[in-house]
This record gives sequence, C-alpha cells and structure tokens, in this order.
Amino acid sequence: MADPSSYRPSPGQIPDSPGVYKFRDEHRRVIYVGKAKSLRQRLANYFQDLAGLHPRTRSMVTTAASVEWTVVSTEVEALQLEYSWIKEFDPRFNVKYRDDKSYPYLAVTMNEEYPRVQVMRGHKRKGVRYFGPYGHAWAIRDTVDLLLRVFPVRTCSAGVFKNAARTGRPCLLGYIGKCSAPCVGRVSADEHRELAEEFSDFMAGRTGTYLRRLEQRMTEAAEEMEYERAARLRDDIEALRKAMEKSAVVLADATDADLIAVAEDELEAAVQIFHVRGGRVRGQRGWVTDKVEDVTTAALVEHALQQLYGEEKGDAVPKEVLVPALPDPLEPVQEWLAERRGSGVSLRIPQRGDKKALMETVQRNAQHSLVLHKTKRASDLTTRSRALEEIAEALDLDSAPLRIECYDISHLQGDDVVASMVVFEDGLQRKSEYRRFQIKGFEGQDDVRSMHEVIGRRFKRYIAEKEKTGEWADGQEPGQEPGQEPGVELKDDDGRPKRFAYPPQLVVVDGGQPQVAAAQRALDELGIDDIAVCGLAKRLEEVWVPGEDDPVILPRTSEGLYLLQRVRDEAHRFAITYQRVKRAKRFRASPLDDVPGLGESRKQALIKHFGSVKKLRSATIDQIREVPGIGLKTAETIAVALAQAAPAAPAVNTATGEIMDYTQEPEDTAVTQDGEPGTRAGSPGEPVAAGTPDERRGQET
Repeated sequence: MADPSSYRPSPGQIPDSPGVYKFRDEHRRVIYVGKAKSLRQRLANYFQDLAGLHPRTRSMVTTAASVEWTVVSTEVEALQLEYSWIKEFDPRFNVKYRDDKSYPYLAVTMNEEYPRVQVMRGHKRKGVRYFGPYGHAWAIRDTVDLLLRVFPVRTCSAGVFKNAARTGRPCLLGYIGKCSAPCVGRVSADEHRELAEEFSDFMAGRTGTYLRRLEQRMTEAAEEMEYERAARLRDDIEALRKAMEKSAVVLADATDADLIAVAEDELEAAVQIFHVRGGRVRGQRGWVTDKVEDVTTAALVEHALQQLYGEEKGDAVPKEVLVPALPDPLEPVQEWLAERRGSGVSLRIPQRGDKKALMETVQRNAQHSLVLHKTKRASDLTTRSRALEEIAEALDLDSAPLRIECYDISHLQGDDVVASMVVFEDGLQRKSEYRRFQIKGFEGQDDVRSMHEVIGRRFKRYIAEKEKTGEWADGQEPGQEPGQEPGVELKDDDGRPKRFAYPPQLVVVDGGQPQVAAAQRALDELGIDDIAVCGLAKRLEEVWVPGEDDPVILPRTSEGLYLLQRVRDEAHRFAITYQRVKRAKRFRASPLDDVPGLGESRKQALIKHFGSVKKLRSATIDQIREVPGIGLKTAETIAVALAQAAPAAPAVNTATGEIMDYTQEPEDTAVTQDGEPGTRAGSPGEPVAAGTPDERRGQET
C-alpha cells in the first residue's frame, strides 16, 4: 500500500487550468482517469487526510504510485480527452458501465452492392444502418419476417448469395416471395437498393406515408377489378400494421429522443436507456457499474452520455436527451453532444406530460435492474472471494491471487504447435489481455520445452517493460532483455511492440510436475521470485507446485478447485481455437502460394482453366501460357515450382481401408464448421484427414 504523500506534487507544480489527469500504479499501469475545470483544486481533493476520503477513493490513491496531467484549452476538450483515455487504458477504478448482455441490433448493410438485412452485435461498422438495440434476437427476426413480405430485401449470407448466383437458382425465400432474388437478376442492384432504403425508412418511423400509398394502390387495384393484387396489398398493409403494433406510440409528434434513468445505492448504480424514434420505443438497454468514488447522479449521467454517444455521429445522437439530473457544468456536455450530432441537442429533465410519465417507466426499469443485479452478484461475489481464499490457503500464498494467468500448449501430433495465455482478474475473465504464441525455438512435439519457451518469452517482455519505466535498472540498458542486443526493440509475434507490464500473482500451467518444473525454471532463469506457480493435471485434477513430490489435493466440492478448472479449461479452449485456425490455413495451402509474383486472381484463373493443381502440374509450359495473363516467364516459374513441390500422399478411407486417388488437390479441401478438414459435397473422390472427427479431436492436446 502506497502513501499518497510520497508522490504528491507540490501545489505550485499543478496548473490552475482545465485538464485531464491520470493516476498510475507501481507497474505504470493507468488505474484512474479524470478531468477537471481546475487541475489544482481537483487534485488537491485526493491528497487530503485518508480518513476523510470515500473508501474506494482511498483504495485508489493508496494503490497509485504517481499522478500526471495534461492541460487543455477548454472543458469540451477535457471531456473528449477523458473519454479517449478511458477507452484506451481501461482504468480499473473508473466508472465503466457494463452491459448485462450483448445487445442485438437490426442492421441494413447499405455499404454493400446488394444491401442485406441481418442481426448484428458488437461494434458498429461504417456504412451500416442500425435499428435497436433489441432485448432479444428473436424479436428482430419476428419483425423482419413480417416486413419481408412488403420489402423483400436480401437476408442471406455472402456464401449463399454467391452460390445462388453461380447455380442460377434462388434460395427458398426467393421462391416464396420474401426475397426479390437479386442473386439471379430478378431485380437490378438499383431496384434492390431502393427496397432497402424503403425498409430503412419504415424502421426509422416514417410509416404513415408508406401505409397511405399502399392503401391507395389497393383501392386502385380493386376499382380495376384486379382482386388478387388488391388482396395481396391488403395483406401487406396488415403485416405492416402488425409490425407497428410491436412498438406502441409513447410520445406524440413523432419525437426522436433518448431517455436515461439511474437507480443507485452507496456501492453500485444501474442505468436504463429507452431509445424513442418516431414516437415509438425502438430499443432498450441496461448498464450497471461500481461507484468507484463518492460520485453524484449528475456525474453518473455524464459518464453514461460519454459511453452512449462517444462513438456515434449524426442521427445516432437524437435531438433530445432526457435525464434525471443535469451534468455540472452543463454547457461543455451540450456542446460535445452537438459536435457529435452536427446540430443542436437539447439535454434536459422532463417536468410534465408524456415524457415525464415515460421517464418514470424507465426509472422503474432501472430500479428493477439494480435489484436483479445485486441478487445475482451477492452469491457470485461471495463465491469468487471464497475460491481465491481457498487457492491462497492451499498454495500457501501471502494473499489472494487477484490476477491469475494460465498457459496451455496445443498441437496435432506435433504439427502447428501453439500456446495460449488467458487472464482472470478477481475471478473473472479479462479477455482483452489474452495472448497467443507460436512455438519458434524448435520443431516437433515437446510440451515441457514448449512451456519453458512460452513462460520465458512472456516474462522477458515483463522485464523489458519494467526496464523501460526505470523500475528494473541493474546495469542493463532500458528495454534490453538478458542476452538481447542493445538497441533492438522487443517485438511480439506480429512485429508490433506489446505491453506485458502487469504481472500475475499466480501462474497456472495445464499439466503436471514436468510442466510446472519447466515454468518455474523459466522464472528462475530470469531472476523472478515473487510469482507463484502451480499446475493442474487433467487426469485426477491434482494441483502440482514446484519442488514437491506429491500434489496438493483440493476437495472435489472446493470453489478454489472449480476456479482453477475454469481457468485451465478456458486456456485449453483458447489454445485449440488458435491451433485449428493454423491447421485450417495449412490444409488450404497450395503450391501456387510460393510462386513469386502470382496473385490471387491469376491463381484462380489457373485452377478454373485446368480444374485442379494435379492437372496443372502435368501441363506443359505452352498449355500454361494459354491462360489469360500468364506469360512465358511466369509459366516457366509455375512449372518449376510445381515440379519441386512434392504431391500429397493418397488418402485412406478408414471405413473400408480403400486407398483413394486424388481428384483435386488439398487446397480444394473444405473445412467443416467445427474447423475439421472434410470433403466437399458432390466430390466423393476427395480425401479427408484420417480418422473420424472424434478420433481426430482426441489427438489434439
């Protein structure tokens, strides 16, 4: 625990101007970011008597080891910089709203030649129109199913679309009239885009004009005695009205607004947001957060606005935002919102009428969300704390291991050897800090040697980061590993500098005594003696520690054992996922990949012309030159490359023992949904990897 007075700057050093400040811990990791109208006055509040601070603020300043600041011109710039730094550094003590789920959106991909309607989650993409968020994906599908009758927009994936275009046959939706089938040319690209625009306009709330137009066309069809067309238009109107009924009108005058409500207690706060477009509730979401310091409702609202609109622009920021309390000061926040929208935004508290009544509904939702969250978390937090305490007691640690890193090695019979590193903090996954490694020091199958290499590489980077910050200076140059040439920057597998500066309290390896000994040896070679190591063996779920001949046996009902199992299983899952990706790439590899100057287009032209690499290999140089774009020099290079590449061995049908000849090369081998190599439909002569899928999975480690 640090003493805040040890890093307190003198009052004369701190400027009396707007700015943003960062607190860092002993490992130089940013743990808190804040903004202030006056940096001098704001920072002085953190260095008062510890007894007068909020408990979580006291925890933050005693965890920190330094403070730094950046001066800006205006409070709006401070707001923008604070949001950028919170997003970049993910400080553990900042108010961060956590979604209780990944909310689905109804998306229309207007950035494609043939726009597609689909369900999307995660980060928003440029050129895609979003509607929502919705509480459930099935709610989106119900709405889309009703609207496709009137707006038959494409909903299929790119693969299905290309396959239909190649065969000249549309999918089922094309046959039943719920897709305009642009894949087979029933409508042009412009006509299909117009359908997508009408679909988007209807979802955006512009419904009245379109319904009146359909009613007029229905009347005209009836007058002309085209009763079948009139009946179809009648059914279209009914479908649209049914879709509209799913979101009742809550605000008059087709209002566009977001309503934000906050329910809080001393430790936590829940936020509920209703998105109203065209007077109808088009989406809803909920967040929860820990209150890191004695933060007011107005400050919680400000943080919610930052998270809600920090990545949005244009119409995604509504004209009106209704909140339970106004940020203080109000003007910088309103100016920031106006910049995001491109025009004025009204930020206010509803006082009367429909908007106040709807805000009360949103408030009840927020209160219910907080109660539900606390009910779930009470048992979860207690269980996690007990698990960490049991691990600390079993391994004789000084304190509970708040950060655990687990490593696993994966390969398929010695090929594509990879490793994974997963991170759990406070008993919860921290996926943003997961890492994966390729084994580079040797080839073949040796889990013990692989574990030694991975642990060594990870903690060499840890040492290098400490050197860069001046925390580990014993005669070596900053950033220099033991044995590393001076001036050579430490890089990760992809060639970019990576940060491994935050150490764990416990390293878990997937394996028994040999793997544990290898991990401990790697740490000893680097001079690291303050990180505990253990291993979890799969067979009997024994916990092995370095230097002990007998394992630690945790009870089967132990929460500590259950947490170690979850950590180990997550590392295994992450490693196998990476290993399967590498294996799939290898199966799709082609001898043509190694031909210099041969691009993807010409490779496809060669395969299309000859049918397979096998036939291309037997072709003459003159025959190769018949392919458009292939000259004499390129044809000679291709012939030499294919002559040097040894053809793959024949495959064996494991059910009959029959040796099958290749009709196509391995690059045409398909990959099934579970990542295994398989045989393309309609090509019974193509090989598959030996063994059933279950047998092949059993060979993975």
